[in-house]
Amino acid sequence: MSHLTDKVAIVTGAGQGIGKAIAMRLAQAGAAVLVNARSEASTAAAVEAIAAAGGKAIGHNGDVGDPAFCAELAEKAAKDLGGLHILVNNAGITRDGLIMRMKDEDWDAVINTNLRSAFALSRAATRPMMKNRWGRIVNITSIVGIVGNPGQANYCASKAGMIGLTKSLAKELASRNILVNAVAPGFIETRMTDELNEQQVDAIRKEIPLQRLGQPDDIAATVEFLCGEGAAYITGQTIEVTGGMGM
Repeated sequence: MSHLTDKVAIVTGAGQGIGKAIAMRLAQAGAAVLVNARSEASTAAAVEAIAAAGGKAIGHNGDVGDPAFCAELAEKAAKDLGGLHILVNNAGITRDGLIMRMKDEDWDAVINTNLRSAFALSRAATRPMMKNRWGRIVNITSIVGIVGNPGQANYCASKAGMIGLTKSLAKELASRNILVNAVAPGFIETRMTDELNEQQVDAIRKEIPLQRLGQPDDIAATVEFLCGEGAAYITGQTIEVTGGMGM
């Protein structure tokens, strides 16, 4: 189904996991995708995977924690793909630790990559989206941005900040037909959850009514929906994709 044909999307943190699944899904729906990741190798691998599946993608690796690089990403989408219609702010890192031991640099790194990048990229994307009078911004937050989590004050603050950013931008940009929503994943099987031991995974499953961890494509499917015309009357919302966790 090619309902996003003629649309150009940027997906950050798209070298693996949730971001890669989102980039694949948007490309399968017809969008031309600018794939971003820090690593040149993972960026290239994602672009190759999209091309092998019949989609259109280019890559541009770099650190979205740098606002100048964020502006460069938007410019590259316009120059090489012909515009910018969809922005998915997915890039995220963790630097976990109890608050009494958390270093300033661990706080700053997480806030810069997770939250400041979403601000800087949204700012850069606003002008071309206003010109198109059509846009979709989807911020990938987290269930812990809603409920909190011990040892993740920086990560939870960054993800909660993304929800506030989503609501503010949704009100600011609605008159230009630019919709801004957030998706809050629960526990999804990615490289981050691979670090958990079996006892930790079992404890998590017990907190999830569906009794399983989610898959990256569970998030990608929700993002694809929010980027399509079926979601044309949805803005400012945070969609929890958690298997029922947190109810």
